[in-house]
Amino acid sequence: MTTATVTPAAASSTGALRYQSGFGNQFSTESVPGALPQGRNSPQKAPFALYPELVSGSAFTAPRHENLRTWLYRRQPSVVSGRYQPYAQAAWTTGAAGGAAMPPDPMRWAPFPLPEAPTDFVDGLRTVVANGDAEMQAGMGALVYAANVSMERRALVDADGELLVVPQQGRLVLTTEMGVLEVAPGEIALVPRGIAFKVGLPDGPSRGYVCENYGAHFRLPELGPIGSNGLANPRDFQAPVAAAEEGEGGYEIVKKFGGRLWRADMAQSPFNVVAWHGNLAPLKYDTKNFMVIGSISFDHPDPSIFTVLTSPSDTPGTANCDFVIFPPRWLVQEDTFRPPWYHRNMMSEFMGLVYGEYDAKAEGFRPGGASLHNCMVPHGPDEASFEKASASHLQPQKLDGTLAFMFESRYRFVPTAYALQDSTQGGVRDPNYPDCWQGLGDQFKQA
Repeated sequence: MTTATVTPAAASSTGALRYQSGFGNQFSTESVPGALPQGRNSPQKAPFALYPELVSGSAFTAPRHENLRTWLYRRQPSVVSGRYQPYAQAAWTTGAAGGAAMPPDPMRWAPFPLPEAPTDFVDGLRTVVANGDAEMQAGMGALVYAANVSMERRALVDADGELLVVPQQGRLVLTTEMGVLEVAPGEIALVPRGIAFKVGLPDGPSRGYVCENYGAHFRLPELGPIGSNGLANPRDFQAPVAAAEEGEGGYEIVKKFGGRLWRADMAQSPFNVVAWHGNLAPLKYDTKNFMVIGSISFDHPDPSIFTVLTSPSDTPGTANCDFVIFPPRWLVQEDTFRPPWYHRNMMSEFMGLVYGEYDAKAEGFRPGGASLHNCMVPHGPDEASFEKASASHLQPQKLDGTLAFMFESRYRFVPTAYALQDSTQGGVRDPNYPDCWQGLGDQFKQA
């Protein structure tokens, strides 16, 4: 682990945002020089009469390399808030228990619609599929968000899991307790469990995907024989600098806790952290910096080579959740069917498309949509993609202008009732998705 220290003034606009570099670093940042205590975490009187507050992202006794914590120095502690009451947002469900029975069919969804009525990020979240149990800290939920207004005097806190946000349409400005991140399509954001944030929409109506990870925190995958460099490099992750929100006025705090949403009033802004240090922090990452590994001889490698982040389970090598991307890359294999092969997988796969086309699906899989191939559900290239790839003249080919991703989990995904609705029921599920393979006939030819 390395240490990064910056002492900037709070940025006045998103165009002037400054960041700290590194995944898992011990960061140190203050928006007012001298606000960070020196040589101790909790002095009898903190500088500028700030309140020290510790946020623990792991058990105190977790191994040092897995221990996550950050010290915040804030104008008021977060304990100063009103009592929580239930908040009605039925579309955000949690775990397998919030889903519906489904057959073992492949599923695909058209782009999820943008709202017509004023809807912010909190109210625009919908669970599509989920697995596991947040109470047991295992599994994840795959959600979509569709919003058209910014969160103003409102903040969201998720105590059930960390949130991995994948914008598909429109930039997001994430104001967090630790500072501000701007995240555009092609980038991702990671918000730790329990950290307050709000979402601004500088481009207007916006849409994207969210992984709510109930399990072990996301980390960089092991590289094995790849060596010391490759895939997502730690230095390309960016954390915010301290930037306490100016101005007076209260906030509504919406908290996800125990699979339900709750609300409370807070007389002050939760974004009142003047300085902080530690290794538990929101992060952003530009997928253009992903160093793609691929075959330069023959065959299509396993898709695990595209893993950006992984949340491990209690079984080594078998993830609670992997976040995988399929970015622009060169295809150069000889005598090889270059798209992904036909597959039945012990792991369950939820896919989304940020932009462009996915090489295994020439039609039907569109940006803003999604697909699901659960444990042992057969899937692979559709008929058109198979015919094209089987007959193509194999020259070096650049797959460009594309970004698909996958949330892959050891636990079977259970779709919500909303996700099962097709176009005849007001939903966007494609009931004819399995038809894309029906033209793949028996072509066996004996010599």
